[in-house]
Amino acid sequence: MKESSVKVTFAGNPLTLLGNEIKVGDKAPDFVAVGAGLVPVKLSDFAGKTVIIAVYPSIDTNVCAAQNRRFNTEVNQLNDAVVLSVSCDLPFAQSRFCAAEGLVNIKTISDHKDLDFGEKYGFIIKELRLLTRGTVVIDKSGIVRYVEYVPEVTNEPNYEAALAIVKGL
Repeated sequence: MKESSVKVTFAGNPLTLLGNEIKVGDKAPDFVAVGAGLVPVKLSDFAGKTVIIAVYPSIDTNVCAAQNRRFNTEVNQLNDAVVLSVSCDLPFAQSRFCAAEGLVNIKTISDHKDLDFGEKYGFIIKELRLLTRGTVVIDKSGIVRYVEYVPEVTNEPNYEAALAIVKGL
């Protein structure tokens, strides 16, 4: 797997990202991850919708939890959009968190098995075998319209920038 040129840090320490760096204007590659009930979930399952992919390292951290809460709230105000919340957490942990928090508007999916999303979108942290934090917005035609690899993994993503793109589609 190739190293990405994207630079990110964790608490100021540099990390290496693996996979294909996704860019605005790219055709969004289909990927398969694992959803609730261990059911395979593909990006193509959401064809014809605007898709926000909210990527994070682990649901069991404060920043990741805040990111999921925020996107769960925001998606209600978006027309015909879906939020895929992707990490390497097991689907059981993702489901437990959403149930405890009352999050019903996001779709959590796990990339733990094959890292298919992480490799195709360049979000794999080599040193940790986790996904780095970021956001990808894909329009109804399957074209990437926004990408953020959050430079410091301990920071939240730029919600306003991603949501502005979605609202403009």
